[in-house]
Amino acid sequence: MSTTDQGDLTTTELAITGMTCASCANRIERKLNKIDGVHATVNYATEKARVSYADPVGPADLLAAVEAAGYAATLPPEPNAETETDSETPERDTLRDRVVISAVLSLPVVVMAMWPAAQVDGWQWLSLTLAAPVVVWGALPFHRAAWANLRHGAATMDTLVSIGVLAAFGWSLYALLWGTAGEIGMTHPFQLVIERTDGAGTIYLEAAAGVTTLVLLGRWVEARSKRRAGSALRALLDLGAKDVAVLRDGRETRIPATDLAVGDHFVVRPGEKVATDGEVVEGSSALDTSLLTGESVPIEVRAGDAVVGATVNVGGRLVVRATRVGAETQLAQMARLVEDAQSGKAAAQRLADRISGVFVPTVLAISAATLGFWIGTGAGTASAVTAAVAVLVIACPCALGLATPTALLVGTGRGAQLGILVKGPEALEQARRIDVVLLDKTGTVTTGEMALRSVHGHERTLELAAALEHASEHPIARAIAAGVDDLLPVDGFANLEGLGVEGRVDGLDVVVGRPSLLAERGLPLTDELARTVDEARAAGGTAVAVGWDRAARGVLVVADTVKPTSTEAVARLRDLGLTPVLLTGDHEDVARAVAAEVGIDPDHVVAGVLPADKADVVRRWQADGHAVAMVGDGVNDAAALAQADLGLAMGTGTDVAMEAGDLVLVRGDLRVAADAIRLARRTLGTIRGNLFWAFGYNVAAIPLAAAGLLNPMIAGATMAFSSVFVVLNSLRLRTFR
Repeated sequence: MSTTDQGDLTTTELAITGMTCASCANRIERKLNKIDGVHATVNYATEKARVSYADPVGPADLLAAVEAAGYAATLPPEPNAETETDSETPERDTLRDRVVISAVLSLPVVVMAMWPAAQVDGWQWLSLTLAAPVVVWGALPFHRAAWANLRHGAATMDTLVSIGVLAAFGWSLYALLWGTAGEIGMTHPFQLVIERTDGAGTIYLEAAAGVTTLVLLGRWVEARSKRRAGSALRALLDLGAKDVAVLRDGRETRIPATDLAVGDHFVVRPGEKVATDGEVVEGSSALDTSLLTGESVPIEVRAGDAVVGATVNVGGRLVVRATRVGAETQLAQMARLVEDAQSGKAAAQRLADRISGVFVPTVLAISAATLGFWIGTGAGTASAVTAAVAVLVIACPCALGLATPTALLVGTGRGAQLGILVKGPEALEQARRIDVVLLDKTGTVTTGEMALRSVHGHERTLELAAALEHASEHPIARAIAAGVDDLLPVDGFANLEGLGVEGRVDGLDVVVGRPSLLAERGLPLTDELARTVDEARAAGGTAVAVGWDRAARGVLVVADTVKPTSTEAVARLRDLGLTPVLLTGDHEDVARAVAAEVGIDPDHVVAGVLPADKADVVRRWQADGHAVAMVGDGVNDAAALAQADLGLAMGTGTDVAMEAGDLVLVRGDLRVAADAIRLARRTLGTIRGNLFWAFGYNVAAIPLAAAGLLNPMIAGATMAFSSVFVVLNSLRLRTFR
């Protein structure tokens, strides 16, 4: 159970099942908040409720309240990748199978109804045979939800789908069995005239089967994006070491990392991950912390220094004493940050659900009023029922069911071609509001890899230094060694942990490393080289001193390099009316140098921030009334990506960042961020246009149906045209550049 104590309040998280739309989440939230001393927020996207409560309220009261609202709730265990993955697979396959089978059965029904040439003798009975499984089995989730809503006096999109589908199918059965529609040789010609009819010769099987399939398709698209909600947490927890060499009685014993206890001493060899947060008790090395902190330069550590779990040892052997394990580690805290940000983000309601909140009860009321009116005027029960059913059938959300999924499918498909992965409709809604873009530096604006920027001093500086550094695994050493093709042989190589390297190259005793190392060896920097070191640091670079023959001879400047496309990308973001802000865990001098190079205002640079602080920076901008987008690529960005109104994750980064983001930029090119926001805005605009047309069609057609003047073929043709319009409007997204 995920539970924390906050003073007199206890906060827990409930896993909710049975929600089918945003109004379900609202109903559960209202039910929980009616309990004295309870504050609850329900997130439809993650299917979780975060509840704070005080005595005498207990978990049993919360579960009972959710069940009283017509849904099921459980107290979940701690995140577990294997069980979560296993548990979601059957539900996913069932929904996909329901969509595929319903589509296969519905297609010939729709073709026969809309194309007179396909209406062979007995076609209506073949249509009934094919449509019945779709209406009964395919639409079963809608019928169940509608029944649950009915028991609690509520109406949602499921209610309208279920009633519309059952009304169309029920009236078709009546017309086939007791009317004239079942006569062999009956056809549905296209007669575009308005006239009153008793409906005995009319079937609506194509509407019943087609609407079921279309709405199921929309639910499947939505479910795919919702399933990713917990993936960020699983990816975060997967970053940690799986096993560790712990020292017991002076001997190394391999145990699962989860079995480590506070006070245990464990060994971290070069290339291994640090198993948990701790303190170095023996050895010195450099740790690659870029995944957690965004710091591009490895951190030197020695005895007495604190280290963080999941960082990578790129230098020598370390012995570490565990100081924090399990839920107390920085990695686990970051997982909680991501979870909190996801749970706290307001669920962007699907636009069709917003419309249905008013539309569904209104349609039901109009249908009932139509039935009563025609019976009251003596028009006859058959005519009254025909008009009432026509209202439900014409209101059946065929175009509404298509509006979101078609635009989403075309928009996301086009995005994939351009290297943009859109995770769901919520991202599109948020993109329209964005006015501030926070850009992570390392791996987003810059390459995230160290490279040799300049060489100063003696002409042999690089040649001799590269030969020595080639034997080291340090990222700075690799950057220097890459600067020379033909490397000289080295004798007597020694790695001075945290300081540099030394050895004999071409008959010369060479020392490469920090200026302080050369000073210890009696090779102080000249005034000119010292100025070079200061200038390099001010510009955000790392200075490496090189000396031989009892003197400091040169300085190499290594730095994380700005991507060649970043300057253009910042300009494009400005053209969209957005304010770019540079956000990084690096030193302020480094950040300001990068900002100046790409064209970001110096006042919009936030440096030296820890992972938790990045999410806080997002919250501060949001508190000032801004809608914030975050672009990042590392684990350290995951909480901020989840907290932001719109998270854009670089596809060249970590799985955690990509799972926490709303949009994934596959190519790692920051220019795509501007394209992603433009595409999201265009796709949302298309969805809104689709919904306006679909809703307008219903508003215009319902009065005709209520008046008893709606010829079934006019209804069929209009509904088909409405659906075709929505599809064609969505297909325009394929031309996005």
